[in-house]
Amino acid sequence: MNRIIPLILAVALFMENMDSTVIATSLPAIAVAIHTSPIALKLALTAYLVSLAIFIPISGWMADRFGAKTVFRAAIGVFIAGSVACAFSNSLPAFVVSRFLQGIGGAMMTPVGRLVLVRATPKSELVAAMSWLTVPALVGPLVGPPIGGFITTYFTWHWIFLINVPIGLLGIWLATRFLPETEPAETPPLDFPGFVLSGLAASGVVFGLSVVSLPALPPMAGFITVAVGVISGVLYLLHARRARNPLLALELFRNQVFRSSVLGGSLFRIGIGAVPFLLPLMFQIGFGLTPFQSGMITFVSAIGAIGMKFVTALLFRLAGFRRVLIWGSLVAAASIAIYGLFTPQTPNALMLAILLVGGFIRSMFFTGVNALSYAEITSADTSKATPITAVFQQLSIAMGVALAGGILEVSTSIHGGPLTLRDFHIAFFIVAAVSAAASITFMRLAPEAGNAVSGHGRLTTPKTLETVGTAGK
Repeated sequence: MNRIIPLILAVALFMENMDSTVIATSLPAIAVAIHTSPIALKLALTAYLVSLAIFIPISGWMADRFGAKTVFRAAIGVFIAGSVACAFSNSLPAFVVSRFLQGIGGAMMTPVGRLVLVRATPKSELVAAMSWLTVPALVGPLVGPPIGGFITTYFTWHWIFLINVPIGLLGIWLATRFLPETEPAETPPLDFPGFVLSGLAASGVVFGLSVVSLPALPPMAGFITVAVGVISGVLYLLHARRARNPLLALELFRNQVFRSSVLGGSLFRIGIGAVPFLLPLMFQIGFGLTPFQSGMITFVSAIGAIGMKFVTALLFRLAGFRRVLIWGSLVAAASIAIYGLFTPQTPNALMLAILLVGGFIRSMFFTGVNALSYAEITSADTSKATPITAVFQQLSIAMGVALAGGILEVSTSIHGGPLTLRDFHIAFFIVAAVSAAASITFMRLAPEAGNAVSGHGRLTTPKTLETVGTAGK
């Protein structure tokens, strides 16, 4: 297998994945520098995720229309520009806009990079190539928190964005030098009304939830924005029924297995999306730790995620999707709730062990959900399923950040003081309950759901699950 291509693509994806985890560790320091609060700064996290949700659906169309290699290099360039803008931002609005610009680049990098790899790799070698491409998704969260904490503590937070410049330029040069040329293809016209309506729906709901919890803005502004998002979503549903080539093929939701995987996974990700926002803040504000100390504790969950990859396929083959996802969602939600029992007196070794197990279980859950999404989807519909799953993933994570910030804001307004450790404990309990609700969705699955992929009930190789799980990421 030609490893040059997946490694080049991995450079860009590593930059994106590490950047997303670095900023969560550095939020308090950035908030002080741009004269805002860490709670208000959650808009920057939300802006990035909403940008992904808006532009991911058109990434495939863009790659076909203008050439995958060209779009991939342009996406890196946009991400670099957004990184530089973040580093020089001196106000909350400027920082939010800069993160949104970064999100446009990120929305094109990941799916278009995967498309380049698929087109340049023989099918017999695609699984091995995909395994190289998934390394950044695991290594980024692993090194992001300690690197972000180290840079913020001993240098300045600006460098967590400026380091993307040399990495991105290297990625553009390598892509120009080694990636195969891809010619533009014949494409149907872009579903522009669908693009506008889906964008309004995603941004309206997520930003509206964030505005509701901001002390500087009236709550009514948030409620109006959410209403605009909901109305836009309804209008898109009506539009998709009439459009010849709708942006998101919602008819796939008629498949009960696909519907359960997307909706159940989204519920669970709301809790997961809140954890990277809540945990570093609790360690720094509630415990008084430095960003570097906080990052050295939180990074261990990524180690658990990597470790789970070695046993996930066997676990699903032995127990099946329904049973593992039901119990996995409950156990993983319980691990989130346990964070609400952490205090400054809790031994570091115990916190590290709990975070390690939590990362272990969540990795198992997400691998299963990603695989289940494609279990009963035909090859012809795979390209339609991918943007839907990607959009729902990003929206649910963004809603988790908005929910976490809203809980903290409501809690502090009730007791009329600054953030306390109790506020974080309440937030962890609530988001854990939301994640646990995902189990109800999977209880509706038939016992044999997804057996063709998991191999449950028949002899098969565990690599079947890994192949589909990797394709769904």
